[in-house]
Amino acid sequence: MKTILVVDDDAEIRRLVGDFLGREGFAVELAEDGRGMDDVLSRLQPDLIVLDLMLPGEDGLSICRRLRAGGDVPILMLTAKGDETDRVVGLEIGADDYVVKPFGPRELLARIRALLRRASTRPAQAVTRRFAFDRFVADLDARQLTSEDGELVPLTSAEFELLACFVLRPRRVLSRDQILDWTHGRNADPFDRTVDILVSRLRKKLDGLGSGANLINTIRNGGYLLTVPVKQVP
Repeated sequence: MKTILVVDDDAEIRRLVGDFLGREGFAVELAEDGRGMDDVLSRLQPDLIVLDLMLPGEDGLSICRRLRAGGDVPILMLTAKGDETDRVVGLEIGADDYVVKPFGPRELLARIRALLRRASTRPAQAVTRRFAFDRFVADLDARQLTSEDGELVPLTSAEFELLACFVLRPRRVLSRDQILDWTHGRNADPFDRTVDILVSRLRKKLDGLGSGANLINTIRNGGYLLTVPVKQVP
């Protein structure tokens, strides 16, 4: 069963598209914005993303660019009738196809199936999971953090799991509950204070070898934030 992620801030469109694709045999995930999409992507890899361009907060073009930089999941854009310029830009930055609103469900289904067929014929590509930030490179597969001169930074397993949370979601406030859920899963204790301790330990190690800036900030009544940009590297 193929999984389709639908990202649209219109609740009615999400419901209608989700119900229709479900009846056609797809597993469907729904998100109303970029943050909701990231939450879904943190736990699964969809086979295709249906992405509306007009979204609150981070717009669809920015999201499309970010998705394409991190992988080759097929992206089907939803655009308004008059947004020809946005459609062109979207295709140029990596979207695979588009459907103009209002659209018929059968047209949407045909475009989705065509993209999935096309994706199935692509040669397999190795996907790197190495990310550079500040003066560090984190290799999520090798579970290693190295400094810019290649020196291995010693991290415990728990510290590395915490680092991975931040690296995959840079410049985004992560609450303690989210971090607990991503690192401990269903076994998370809502009163567990280990996140605060781990953040303190990880922050000291990063700041000691980094550029001098506070790489992990505490956001009052919010959580924690990795303050520097992150980019995927070969």
